[in-house]
Amino acid sequence: EVRVVESGGGSVQAGGSLRLSCTTSGIPTADYAIGWFRQAPGKEREGVSCISNTGRTTDYSASVKGRFTISRDNAKNTVYLQMNSLKPEDTATYYCAPTPPCTYYTHILRDGYDSWGQGTQVTVSS
Repeated sequence: EVRVVESGGGSVQAGGSLRLSCTTSGIPTADYAIGWFRQAPGKEREGVSCISNTGRTTDYSASVKGRFTISRDNAKNTVYLQMNSLKPEDTATYYCAPTPPCTYYTHILRDGYDSWGQGTQVTVSS
């Protein structure tokens, strides 16, 4: 059974930075792409970023490209999301999950994926 634990969220002012961590267990993490997703109050969950199992391929949503950087350490079963130049619109609960290859990582949102972790809250004030 897959288990993920997200951490690193917090409250920052606009322009600040945070680094989120996603630690996985129950799966051979190095065999999976990992995606970051977020959900703001009253909005649907959306894809933010994805990293391939080897770390060689990454993908970013248009809203975070150039500000966020995804990376992974397979020896630690951990994927990171470095978030810089944060904006109030980045305020959301952030989740991670193992996904299909990054080209299709957002497909888990439509496919009823139900092994989400508790998420980590990011609040950006103006």
